[in-house]
Amino acid sequence: MEPYAEVRAQYLEFATQASDSPCFIEWSLGVADDPEVLAWVDALPGIKKQPNIVYAAARWHGVAAPGPYAGLRAALLTDDGRIRATILERSTQTNEVGRLATLLPAFTSLVPSGPVALIEAGASAGLNLFPDRWGYAWSTEHGPVELGAEPRLPCEVAGPAPLPARLPEVAWRAGIDLNPLDVTDPDQMRWLENLVWPEQDDRRRRLRQAVEVARSDPPRLVRGDIVEELPALVSEAGEHGTVVVFHSAVAAYFPPELRSRFQELMLGLVADGACHWVSNEAANVLPDITATAPDGVPRAPHFVLGVDGQMAGRTHGHGRTLEWLTS
Repeated sequence: MEPYAEVRAQYLEFATQASDSPCFIEWSLGVADDPEVLAWVDALPGIKKQPNIVYAAARWHGVAAPGPYAGLRAALLTDDGRIRATILERSTQTNEVGRLATLLPAFTSLVPSGPVALIEAGASAGLNLFPDRWGYAWSTEHGPVELGAEPRLPCEVAGPAPLPARLPEVAWRAGIDLNPLDVTDPDQMRWLENLVWPEQDDRRRRLRQAVEVARSDPPRLVRGDIVEELPALVSEAGEHGTVVVFHSAVAAYFPPELRSRFQELMLGLVADGACHWVSNEAANVLPDITATAPDGVPRAPHFVLGVDGQMAGRTHGHGRTLEWLTS
């Protein structure tokens, strides 16, 4: 979804993408056809108009989900300022650890062995900085491929994905975020859980497990602008192993001009040999990567998985499927 699009278009698009949440489909179609609620949402600044943050804030203040659109509508139109304040104060920082099942093959394609130093851009609470602390269950056309112990992250795989035979050797890990979340802060973790879509109890359970993993070894998270902070962090990481900078469902929230600056920075760092780059974003977010689709299909309904600026595959936004396109 393009969070900088016109409001009605955002909600209509979100309705097509929220196939895993009948509640959010109903809410999004309801908002799109409701001039009063559209006006309420449109009065919010910039990126704060997006469905995820509006819905999360409404649920934070007691709107039932799953629940009828009428409940959301009433809450927004009678808001005493608390829902709006939460929208302005909080951010959409979904930390979906299920995406690791699609990211790890990309890491493996770049660093098949030896120590790796991971940097997550837009890390939120840094839960995806622990690919070595999870098990994986990939379903392929040749049968199941399992790695590591339970709990395992499931993923259906098509194509010749470089599925690893061993867990990665993560020698160093850190993240950057404008507003990093603290895994030891109960309020911040409740907000993170509140961002999970209503019907997705499996994702909620996985999130709680991921928080426990991170609490046992809290990640280093740098507060600041990604473009400004990243070069120094890449330099530091290079002392510990092959550096891989990655992000997933993050660049979509950058203003278009920042997306271009970020892409230019990453391609420069890759060209200089300072790091590798794994991106996992909706097809419209980094169009130069999407345009390199090996099968000639430039757009995809799912995320585009990029490796060093070239499209390597398509993924489900929450990590459920991976279609690997390169040999």
